[in-house]
Amino acid sequence: MNALLREARFLLGLKSVVAAMVALFALTAVAVSAGLVEVARQEAAIARIGPQQASDVAAITDWVSREKDPGSAAYYTFHATSDPPSDLAFAAIGTRDVSPYVLRVRALGLEAQLYEGEIGNPEAALPGRFDFAFVLVYLAPLFVILLFHDLRSGEREAGRLRALEASVGASSALWGPRLTVRALGLFLVLALPFLVGAFVAGTAPWKVGAVLVVVLAYLAFWIVLCVVVARAARSSLANAMTLAAAWMTLTLIVPAIGHVVINSAIPLRQGMELGQTQRTAVHRAWDIPKAETMDAFFRTHPQWRNTAPLGEAFHWKWYFAFHQVGDELAGGLSRQYRQGVLERAAWSERLGLVTPGVATQLALHRLAATDPAAQIAYQDRIRAFHGELRRFFYPYLFEDRPFGRADFARAPEYRAAPAAGSWPVALLGGVVLMTALVGGVGLVRGRREAS
Repeated sequence: MNALLREARFLLGLKSVVAAMVALFALTAVAVSAGLVEVARQEAAIARIGPQQASDVAAITDWVSREKDPGSAAYYTFHATSDPPSDLAFAAIGTRDVSPYVLRVRALGLEAQLYEGEIGNPEAALPGRFDFAFVLVYLAPLFVILLFHDLRSGEREAGRLRALEASVGASSALWGPRLTVRALGLFLVLALPFLVGAFVAGTAPWKVGAVLVVVLAYLAFWIVLCVVVARAARSSLANAMTLAAAWMTLTLIVPAIGHVVINSAIPLRQGMELGQTQRTAVHRAWDIPKAETMDAFFRTHPQWRNTAPLGEAFHWKWYFAFHQVGDELAGGLSRQYRQGVLERAAWSERLGLVTPGVATQLALHRLAATDPAAQIAYQDRIRAFHGELRRFFYPYLFEDRPFGRADFARAPEYRAAPAAGSWPVALLGGVVLMTALVGGVGLVRGRREAS
């Protein structure tokens, strides 16, 4: 304990170290605050949808109830869906700033509607969101390097190394407390602002604990790497340059190349093609015989085959049938797109097994339910709800039932719920494995040099 207090006093006496700690604390606090503001903005946007939705439905109800036309009710009534941010989203915004989290859908073709949500400027999103995950993954390693690159070489260059080691008897008695105090200091300046943010956001305790474990694991990797580099009898400048090169390689170059390779190997052209396919099928229906459209529709919905035949005049059931047929034609591309997004995410996780920065970022996104899988899950919930809408309206459309005021109240309602998030066991294991690998290399080198 005395050694720890001695190192703590020594650390607080170094103005450059204190300045670095204060700077990292300030950056973390700003990032957490920015995350909380962004989550509050998204929650406010979702909250505004409810009253507007109720007002729109009331107006349509008054109008449609006069003629009781089910087609008008199904066509003009929008239904709001939303994907509320989780209680940890403030720490890792993930894909929420480039993907819709509010979407109003109708009982028409769904595939085109899924990609009509309002999103931010993609170019503005390229640098990434300044959140806790960004500070931890990209900035924290630089502060680790700053505090640990001259841990041993600095004392040697100052001419105090032999005297210090001789005064404590064993080198571990000197470097152990020094490593512990500096690591604990870095952990605290990262953890304290996060804990305040978690308290404000009401984050579940298990998620708070999981994030702290991720922070510890990531800091441990960089500290071990710094110690291994510092064991070589080189100058502080050489150590700093080596570690800076490692930071650039592991956090920028390898992830960038990896994602380029993944995106090239798994192209997502289906995203544009499925929208075009669905729209083309819908527009083509106006130019072909109605019987052709209805035959295609009845192949997947035989329960409506024996309803009243169509005449020459417009009929809503034909209109909704060709939207359904359009969705079914685009169904294969939709499934390919969905599978492609998940495959890219899976390969990104594999990339994380050799790049701790990628693993840490993905781990935080997994815990916060802000990763691509969470966005796909939101689309799946919309698809399920849209299926309920179709099953609700089709009996009115195909059996020519009147649609009155009471029927609006019976329409399905979307039940929004924030995603739960899950433990990133494999990703965390990748960081621990890389830490053990680097530490093992350092031990082997140390033994060779000692022999």
